[in-house]
Amino acid sequence: MLVSKNELNHYNWGNNCDGWCLLDTNELSVIEELMLPGTVETMHYHKKATQLFYILTGEATFTIDNKVLVSKQGECIKILPNQIHKIENNSFADLRFLLVSQPKAQQDRFEITI
Repeated sequence: MLVSKNELNHYNWGNNCDGWCLLDTNELSVIEELMLPGTVETMHYHKKATQLFYILTGEATFTIDNKVLVSKQGECIKILPNQIHKIENNSFADLRFLLVSQPKAQQDRFEITI
């Protein structure tokens, strides 16, 4: 089945970020996401989901268990269950990435409050 991005389920998240659901099942989700320069998500973890972030364009800064990693176009980062993490776009360019979660992470997200 061929589907245009314009036909996909789109949602806004965080501070002016976008997501397009490419595949959305309980076992697996694949989302294309866009973060504008200067955007950041809140620190959180997933009890069950393993996540893979594949960078399509731009540069992502991850904080994972208090370690900072930078990932560029063509690179990916895997985050295991219970790893506390966040992603941010500290660059001056848009950040686009694929987010693959197994199982689906939407009901498996736990915010870290400080």
